[in-house]
Amino acid sequence: MDRTKLTAPIAEAMRKYREDGAMAFHTPGHKQGLGAHYLLRELVTEQGLREEVSLMEELDDLHEPSMCIAEAQKLAAELYGAGQAYFCINGTTGAVQAMLLGTLSAGDTVLVPRNAHRSIIGGLILSGARPVYLQPELDERLGIPVGISLEALQAAVAAHPEAKAVVLVYPTYYGTTVDLRAIADFLHSRKMLLLVDEAHGPHLPFSEELPQEAIAAGADAAALSIHKILGSMTQTSMLLVNKETKLDRERLRESVSLLQSTSPNQLLLASLDIARLQMAEQGRELVGRAVALSQKLRQSINGLTGLWSPGAEDFTSSGACGLDSTKITVQVKDLGISGLEAEHYLRFEQKVQCELSDAWNLLFIISYADGEEQAARLLEALRALCGYAGKLGNEPLREGLPPKADRWQETELTPREAFFAAKEQVAFAEAAGRISAEQVMFYPPGVPLLVPGERISRELLDYLKAQQALGRKIVGPEDTALGTLKVVK
Repeated sequence: MDRTKLTAPIAEAMRKYREDGAMAFHTPGHKQGLGAHYLLRELVTEQGLREEVSLMEELDDLHEPSMCIAEAQKLAAELYGAGQAYFCINGTTGAVQAMLLGTLSAGDTVLVPRNAHRSIIGGLILSGARPVYLQPELDERLGIPVGISLEALQAAVAAHPEAKAVVLVYPTYYGTTVDLRAIADFLHSRKMLLLVDEAHGPHLPFSEELPQEAIAAGADAAALSIHKILGSMTQTSMLLVNKETKLDRERLRESVSLLQSTSPNQLLLASLDIARLQMAEQGRELVGRAVALSQKLRQSINGLTGLWSPGAEDFTSSGACGLDSTKITVQVKDLGISGLEAEHYLRFEQKVQCELSDAWNLLFIISYADGEEQAARLLEALRALCGYAGKLGNEPLREGLPPKADRWQETELTPREAFFAAKEQVAFAEAAGRISAEQVMFYPPGVPLLVPGERISRELLDYLKAQQALGRKIVGPEDTALGTLKVVK
């Protein structure tokens, strides 16, 4: 490999600035750690505080990069086989919203899956685009939505030939994937854009045993959470642009700039740079280890009575024809407890924290950082969970599946129209038939079950209350206790 690629340009520029010894009469106020509270000193090293500066000439400008940031983004684009990479310090939420704002205009029709993250709804509010929601396939064994099949997408495009773009979640939070190459080819034959929320896929290029990454599969743009799976700091992501895309690159660049701070944290930028370097140096080795570890762990979990962890061989439908094996879903319903009860037990009795829980399942992420010790500890905790549930003597759960199509509400207004409309608060039980003015979701995963602009159904209200009773965390509405809902007047 070219040795010039095994550098971290941003981190090196910060180090040189620190070593130059210029006295700081500039932001930030702690003056390179001089005035830092002792708690901040415990959080950040002395060296880190001295390098926590920005807007100095030699540290480049995130909005008009021409030096170290430009070089770091170029190296990231090369690593991922993209035409352009933008460093984003407002999380993948910011990257996704910039992607939509940079490609869609008010009134444009865009096809969106209903298991999309809340950031996509935010992007629709910002852009003013008109969504047509698509029903993802439902895996009834797990009780979770998966992907949008090519056939369903073709039918939606036939029904809405005016659609400009499709937004897909790939892979899903649970790691399932679709045939993205076939979808990309179809959409491009219709001169449509394929925009991908790839928050959970920044590691995909580094193992042939994982599904193909979105850019390689033909996506026009993809937003990646480098911090979620790889080694950058929380809040850091990348927006990748395909070399062959027909989208307006300058407008996209302006949108990325519009949604980023003018005082970006240099430590965050450096962490993206270093995470890219780590993958350039050891990506295949580290991600390959995570894949092998997850496969071995899944096999061991399936040897425990009452637990089931599906593998790639369990996903053969067009809406879920692949799996990121480093996402380990563990179904616990046969133990007679819910996923939320299982999460609570693991967290407080076994000191093991999962990524999320739902009515029937737990989700664990195995990353490049994990080794045999971590896998053994997780397996030990799950074995203890089986023993705990066995003493309860409960019957296997049969309730908890989300309702199917009746959960997806009828759209009356665009999210932007509803966001700016006059609103009023009504009693939760009286909201049926009204148009929602706010989002309602459980977090994680942050997938809205109710979106601004939709007419609220009685079935959805019942479902929300049932999930609330399980103890799921409600996010989005002003009244998170669900005593009231905000609706359009």
